[in-house]
Amino acid sequence: MMFDLWKQIKAGKFQSLYLLYGPESFLINETKQMLIHHVLNEEEIDFNLSSYDLEETPIDVALEDAETLPFMGERRLIILQNPVFLTAAKTKEKVEHNVAKLEAYIKEPSPYATLVFTAPYEKLDERKKITKELKRNAAVLEAKKLNEAELKGWIKERAAYNKVEITESAIDLLLTLAGTNLFTLTSELDKLALYVGQGERLDEKTVDMLVARSLEQNIFSLIDKIVQRQIEEALRIYYDLLKQNEEPIKILSIITGQFRLIYQVKELARRGYGQQQIAGHLKVHPFRIKLAAGQARQFSDEELANIMKQLANADYQMKTGGMNKVLLVELFLFRLSDHTYKK
Repeated sequence: MMFDLWKQIKAGKFQSLYLLYGPESFLINETKQMLIHHVLNEEEIDFNLSSYDLEETPIDVALEDAETLPFMGERRLIILQNPVFLTAAKTKEKVEHNVAKLEAYIKEPSPYATLVFTAPYEKLDERKKITKELKRNAAVLEAKKLNEAELKGWIKERAAYNKVEITESAIDLLLTLAGTNLFTLTSELDKLALYVGQGERLDEKTVDMLVARSLEQNIFSLIDKIVQRQIEEALRIYYDLLKQNEEPIKILSIITGQFRLIYQVKELARRGYGQQQIAGHLKVHPFRIKLAAGQARQFSDEELANIMKQLANADYQMKTGGMNKVLLVELFLFRLSDHTYKK
């Protein structure tokens, strides 16, 4: 649905009403920018683009704007932010909205205006008449967190937007290194495309060479080395992090978070949950669940329980000054490598 909507916009097939809602702000903003640059020519933007915050401005004002003839162009584009009246939120609104007038407009929208509602809310109130009418008559984008397949499709689309191709193995490595945040992925993809040039292909080697490792990814790699019993590689990553002025207490905190995730994934999988269900239950991206599930297979329940105890003890000693902070993380890594976490 997302890609179909984008293709229609790029092809110049515009609707009178758009409803962009959901928690993934990047997708809402990207769709909004796409509409701005395709509905209006550059010289029309100053005259025919309006934006209203509906927490500050009554809907009547925006509707009057929509019914005004465009100046030096064929259409007006009106962005309507924060339509809280579409939700069940019990907030005291600063302004009064004439919802009945909006309902009438939705049934018969202006032929020379495009209204775009941007609603950064997890859910809309489907019981409300105005919500039903808008969803029935508007082009709708639910900007939810993308699953793995959708995320990979989005990466291909973004690469194509930059006029480059990207291989499947390069996509997998990019997700592993950069994570699933769309703002970060966009930055990395734009950088990679600039490096290889238009018409070229992004491969795994280029991604490995150019994509910056986040602290979380370095910790994930560190844990992966531990899983593979490669203690020297794990320590090298740890010492590199220290050279980058990362604090041992922060490193330990992220290690703890990853092992907690591994423990939770293993437990929920044992209870029969699928990876998508686990992702929803833990509110973690499915791709991270997939990676954690692979690591979870390397540990028994008892091993993971003991690792969590050791991490809790190390955290306590760090915060109470019981031992040198750098040494505490080193000792934890050594214990993992020689299987003393089993005891």
